[in-house]
Formats: sequence, C-alpha cells, structure tokens
Amino acid sequence: MHPDRESAWTAPADAVEQPRQVRRILKLFRPYRGRLAVVGLLVGAASLVSVATPFLLKEILDVAIPEGRTGLLSLLALGMIFGAVLTSVFGVLQTLISTTVGQRVMHDLRTAVYGRLQQMSLAFFTRTRTGEVQSRIANDIGGMQATVTSTATSLVSNLTSVVATIVAMVVLDWRLTVVSLLLLPVFVWISRRVGRERRKITTRRQKQMAAMAATVTESLSVSGILLGRTMGRSDSLTRAFADESESLVDLEVRSNMAGRWRMAVITIVMAAMPAVIYWTAGIALQLGGPDVSLGTIVAFVSLQQGLFRPTVSLLSTGVQIQSSLALFQRIFEYLDLPIDITERKDAVHLDHIKGEVRFEGVGFGYGGKGGPVLDGIDVTVPAGSSLAVVGPTGAGKSTLGHLVPRLYDVTDGRVTLDGVDVRDLDFDTLARAVGVVSQETYLFHASVAENLRFAKPDATDAELEAAARAAQIHDHIAALPDGYDTVVGERGHRFSGGEKQRLAIARTILRDPPVLVLDEATSALDTRTEAAVQGAIDALSANRTTITIAHRLSTVRDADRIVVLDSGRLAEQGTHEALLAQDGRYAALVRRDARLEPTR
Repeated sequence: MHPDRESAWTAPADAVEQPRQVRRILKLFRPYRGRLAVVGLLVGAASLVSVATPFLLKEILDVAIPEGRTGLLSLLALGMIFGAVLTSVFGVLQTLISTTVGQRVMHDLRTAVYGRLQQMSLAFFTRTRTGEVQSRIANDIGGMQATVTSTATSLVSNLTSVVATIVAMVVLDWRLTVVSLLLLPVFVWISRRVGRERRKITTRRQKQMAAMAATVTESLSVSGILLGRTMGRSDSLTRAFADESESLVDLEVRSNMAGRWRMAVITIVMAAMPAVIYWTAGIALQLGGPDVSLGTIVAFVSLQQGLFRPTVSLLSTGVQIQSSLALFQRIFEYLDLPIDITERKDAVHLDHIKGEVRFEGVGFGYGGKGGPVLDGIDVTVPAGSSLAVVGPTGAGKSTLGHLVPRLYDVTDGRVTLDGVDVRDLDFDTLARAVGVVSQETYLFHASVAENLRFAKPDATDAELEAAARAAQIHDHIAALPDGYDTVVGERGHRFSGGEKQRLAIARTILRDPPVLVLDEATSALDTRTEAAVQGAIDALSANRTTITIAHRLSTVRDADRIVVLDSGRLAEQGTHEALLAQDGRYAALVRRDARLEPTR
C-alpha cells in the first residue's frame, strides 16, 4: 500500500492519544529514576554554572577593569575558566548516564516486543509479513534511539537552562527581558505546527520502510531468489523495489524539510535579538530613560545568546518528540497485541507423561466470515498407539494436528493429554510432551550440531550421533568436510529435502517427546527418498503416541487407527482393512493414490 493513501490523523484523536502515549513513554524510564535523578542534578548544576558566567563578565566590565583592580580581575577570569571546566565535566557525565539509561530502555523495548511476539499464536504469523515484524524491531525501535538516549536529557537540560537564564535576565533588567521574550509564544506555536506535520510524515515513512523490508526479506531469501530467477522476474522485482525506494526517498525529504523555513525564521529572529537589545538600550538612554551600565548590557546579551541555543534546541526537541510519538505508537501496537495462547496461573505440571490424547467434541474456526474448519471431532488415541488422519485438501487435517501442541486453541470441545485439557497444562509440560515434524522443515543458518541442540541445548556429542543414527542421517553428516560443524546454510538449502527431514527427525528424537505429530512429513518427497525418511520416522515413532497427518496413504496403512476427515467432520474411522471393506471415502482415496502412483 502506498503511504500517501493512508488516512491522516485527526486532531481529536491526537488530543486524546498523545497524553496517554507520553505517560506510557515516561513509564519506560521508571526503573531508572535513580540515575535520571543524578542526570537532573548534573543538568541543574551545569545550568547554574553557565548562568553565573555573565554575572562575572558584568563585574569585570563594570568594576574590575574601570577601577583597575587586577586581583579581582584575575579572580573573576579564573572563575569564568573554572565555570567552563565544570560545565564540560558535568556535560560528559550527564551524557554517559543518559546514554546508558537510553540504551537500557531500548533494550527493554526490543526484548518486550520480541517476547510478546514469541507468545503470539501461529495465526498471527500466518497473516503478518515477516518483513513487517522485522521492521518494527529494527527500524521503529532503531528510529527511537535518539529520543530515548539524548532527546529526553536534552529536553530537561535545555528547559533548565532556559528557566535559569530567564531568571538571571530578569535579575539584570526586567524591561530588556520583556523585549526579549515577546516573540517566544509565536515560536512555540510554530514548533508545535511543525511537530504535528513531522509526526504524520514519520508514520507514513515507517510504514513504507516496513513494506520495503518485507519485500527484501521475501525476495532476497534463498527461496525468493530461486522463484524470481526461475520465473524470469528478477528485473520486475528490481523495478518494484526501486518504486518502493523512490517513495521512501520522497518521504525522507519531506520529513527532513517539514517546517525548515519556519524554523529558519525563528533562528534568524533569535540571532537578530542582540541588535534589538543594543538598539533598545541606546534609544532608552537618548530619551532619558533608566541608566543601564555597559556591563549590564553585555552581560544581558551574553545571557540572551545563552538563551538562544537552548530555546532553539528545545523547540527542535519538541519537533523530534512529535515525530517519535509515531514510532512509539507502532511499537505499542505490538506490545498491545492480544495473546491468544496463554498459560493459566494454576497450570498443571506433569512429571510423567503416558501420552494418551483425546479429541472430545472438538470444533475450531479461524474467525471472520469463514465457517468452522473442524466440527464435532471425537477421537481417542491410547498411549503408545498410532493414529493416521487422512482426507482431501482443506479437510482440516493439519489444523487437527496443530491443536495438540496448542499452536491453536479449540473453539469448541477440548483436547486432552493424559486426561488433562491441554489448555490447563503449563507450557513446559506441553513442550516436553509433544514433538512436531512438519513438511516444511526449518533449519537455522548455523552448524548441524547447533540445529540439533536447539531441541536439547545440553546434549552431548554422543547423544547427537545416536539421534542422527536413529534418523539415518549420521553417515551423510560424517561424510561432510566439517562433519557436525558444517553450516547448513540459509533455511538448510545445502541439504536435500529428504536430508533436511531426517535432520528434523533427529532433532525431535533428541528431545524424546512421548507424543509425536507428523504433519505430512514426507508428502514433498519423491518415492525413493520417502522410503529412506519413513525408516527414520518408524524409529522415531516406536513406543510413542503418534498422530500422522498424511497425504500419501502408503505411509499410514499400518496405523492402529485411521480417521477420514471431510469438510472438517469425521467421516470414517477404523483400520486400513476395515475401511477398505466399507468401500467409502477412504477406499476412494486409496484408489486415487493407486492411479497417481508412478509406474515402474
């Protein structure tokens, strides 16, 4: 979606949302309030020291030099130098502490978002582009770095400096102070206008960056490159990416230029203010007004110049904060995502798991306008037995298997493990109890050993080898140049489909779950490779409760029970021989497989 098509934010929504967002942002800094208090003290001390310098200058011009008091002159000059040293030291310490706090807040945000996403159900990831998720963590949180590391401190520092400087200016001459501050409300109004403009553009820019990140993730993965090359779409993909990048260029320019001329006017006016002060003081003297000493005028202009920098910085900081609110909102959207799959406070922990699985009146739907995917499924799988689930495409086979490890939660009925509803079990018990081997094997870009140890981090080399032997993949691994230290490549593309499946099986053997869900684990393999993988599966399934979702019926004939799903309902169940004798849907599926089986 092109960012310009996004609807603009309405003012009433901003008015309601901004204060809540600001409170939530401030809450992020609460764990570090002790360090922030130290930063506040350093800021205050630095402001007081910097404000004192013009008063020392006034004494030099009005007293020390006119009266020829060399000792006082030396003392005042040393005081100005010492003030500069103190200000620099305070500034370095303030930067160190504030940057540390900011980076800790960034770490907390990244961890919170990643942890939240780890808790999301499988449904969230099936409807969300991977690049979008990555962009939220990398681009959005990365874009907030300036705000949480320096902007907050800059706000406090500049605000303190402005207040202290204005007080000092009033002490020197309140009339000149009034002249200096006449335009300040106008400046504040301008900066707020610029901030709102930047915020809208920032929202569009981040969405465009997320879209571009998703395109990169999808098209520059190994699978994306293979698809693009084989379909002859490399050039068109490059052009599409160039169009998205062009849109981002436009938004970046608009973001950086938003309000630049208005802020430039503020800078020009602030820079011209010393001339106004000199002119005002001169006219007042000519008209017989109050006598203002040269030292007072110079000191006042010095203070005014000192006021200029933090005021402009403060206005710019306000603009940055407005822009950052858009980034914070995108992060808070992820932190506020409802978690579908949660662990109950009184969750049951099972130390010993037999492995009996029951589907009791199970119904499931993804929501929306679609009908139920599963409806009224009643099946019992005794511990140590095998169940095969077959049926046409879209019958709900994989969904049924996903309910056992709670990748989804049932919408009706319940799924039990050893008589306990899986929704009542703690996550640790469920992870130990159920292993899943799917058609799409995922391997990390790491070594073979690291991929296997993902199932059991403390596994010894001997345990790795035993699992690999059971999965009939050890000999192939041992023949590799680096053996178990061989890097598998992006998504395991250095290995064939059958080899990846056997690695996945070895990984599951290492975890040793009492319940096994095989989700069409061999459907993407050729007949010869399937036979090799099936041997590994047989080793994995021994003495386990096994639920096999199958497309090829040749892999399930020996199952203790076979159930046939049709449009989410249980159509038939029984053994292979009994179902053939019924000459129903299962028999029709067997005849279909026989016709599709290649001739030899």
